Amino acid sequence: HVIEVPFSYEWISERLKKIPAEVHDLHKQIYKEFGQCYKEESFHRVQSMDADLVSVSSAMMGGSSPLVATSVKPAHTPPAAAPVQITKRAKTTTSAQVGKAEYTVQKGATIPFYLGGEAMTPNGNLPVINKYNQEEFCKVALADESHVDKATEIAATVGAEKMRELPPYVRQQILQNIVEEATRRRDEFGYYLAIEAGKPIKDARGEADRLIQTFQLAAEEATRIYGEYANLEIAARGKGYSSLTKRVPIGPVSLISPFNFPLNLAAHKVAPAIAAGCPFVLKPASTTPLGALLIGEILSKDPNMPPEGFSILPCSRAAGNLLTTDDRFKLMSFTGSPGVGYKLKNQSGKKPVVLELGGNAACVVDDLNVGLSQLVEEVVHGAFYQSGQSCISIQRLFVNENIYDQFVDAFVSKVKSLKAGDPLDEDVFIGPLISEKDAIRVEEWVHEAVTGGATLLCGGRRFDQVFVSPAVVENVPKDAKLNVEEVFGPAVTIEKYSDFREVVAEVNNSKFGLQAGVYTNNWNRAHYAFDNIEAGGVCINSTPSVRIDSQAYGGVKDSGLGREGIKYAIEDYTELRVMIMKDAGKL
Repeated sequence: HVIEVPFSYEWISERLKKIPAEVHDLHKQIYKEFGQCYKEESFHRVQSMDADLVSVSSAMMGGSSPLVATSVKPAHTPPAAAPVQITKRAKTTTSAQVGKAEYTVQKGATIPFYLGGEAMTPNGNLPVINKYNQEEFCKVALADESHVDKATEIAATVGAEKMRELPPYVRQQILQNIVEEATRRRDEFGYYLAIEAGKPIKDARGEADRLIQTFQLAAEEATRIYGEYANLEIAARGKGYSSLTKRVPIGPVSLISPFNFPLNLAAHKVAPAIAAGCPFVLKPASTTPLGALLIGEILSKDPNMPPEGFSILPCSRAAGNLLTTDDRFKLMSFTGSPGVGYKLKNQSGKKPVVLELGGNAACVVDDLNVGLSQLVEEVVHGAFYQSGQSCISIQRLFVNENIYDQFVDAFVSKVKSLKAGDPLDEDVFIGPLISEKDAIRVEEWVHEAVTGGATLLCGGRRFDQVFVSPAVVENVPKDAKLNVEEVFGPAVTIEKYSDFREVVAEVNNSKFGLQAGVYTNNWNRAHYAFDNIEAGGVCINSTPSVRIDSQAYGGVKDSGLGREGIKYAIEDYTELRVMIMKDAGKL
């Protein structure tokens, strides 16, 4: 209590100072939105609330509130209300979407990229679009091939030397500084993510939390990169020999991150690079560059971070070609679509490649051991969070025939209740897709499945350009795109099964193999699934849509090569070096 009470009192006091102004701002926004529909009576009610809240805050703080003297008064009294005509209101930019005053990125700003640790704004050629209202939020400097070449040269020379020489505790301090800064600015990071990716604000804050945890894990692992001693006297010819092995930084690394998790998937590439002592050049997705540039902003202000150790360059695919083809890079790590990923692998030359690619994840519901209500909640979330724009969101759902009817009824009912709309609305679960082109594609795939004989249980309709209502499609033909390809949108197929071996075989009937989920209370079936499902991860009594940031994460088949997860990624970002010794310690 000695610590907690004064801290809490200070926080509450500061918060109370803000409440009257916030209420008045809300009033002004309501009047701006609804004009004459906002009655004079309501206006006076808000004025009264202002006065009451000022009095309350003043009394609780033991003195007069400075807000009394500076209370904002209306510029004019609203006119009498006219008859209201109900029409569908077009999406407009609200004050919440413009940008909060204390945030570093404001609407209309031009944001620099980072080349050799230096913030540069040679242009403002890359617009960042608010995915909900399709308005331009800000601009970002767009790098060209010369910028990428210069960044590569810096990383391969001075950057490689300085990063390699950083002792582990300094690397840890750099990573811990990101943790502290991102924690302080967590809500700000979430806000930008809701704007640039269209991610519902609760999920956006959740991703900011994951970024913090990912860098925290890297800070811990930075001081746990160990070597090994071995006695090599395994035969007469080895008499007197021993060895020491250690992991050394592999060198400059090129990193390419996707649009759907612009904060955390950038973190999963940047964090192990710093922990391992590798300079890096990161290309974030052009549709969502802000998350990566926020990381760059923090690094650029950290005196422990060699500026030559990082560049973060939004650029076109053509301008970023060097990230793939240039042999000055000793590793390339890419997250994105299989088509692009394997094309880049073929162009990468001698360097090793880590690919985190797509999936059409399956989930098997064998029984209701966790309870119907909880099961439905988890499966709905696993299928439709972030509007299905995740490589491990549930796309194919298999349900035991003994529980099929009751599960489907509850599942479809829950899906129909999901709220779509502005990602900044705390109650919204379904946000926009990343582009109108993708929304059109999802709708077309659902239509193709239905035309081929599937039954549409709900959803599948595009609206407001970039939204698709969550679709549940029953008994989809095996050759339909909705079954075969990665939909990356709010659509799930569903069918019943009777034999567990057969359903496992059906899970494997895919060119992908990232993660799969199995709900079962039968541990023999759980182990059978773990032994026989061809995927990088098998989630028991969970959806496949779970990724814990410390786990080994990656896929097989067309879902990729290598593994992420900080501890495992560091193995890719380092290489073993051995020192062989003869008669060491002999006098």
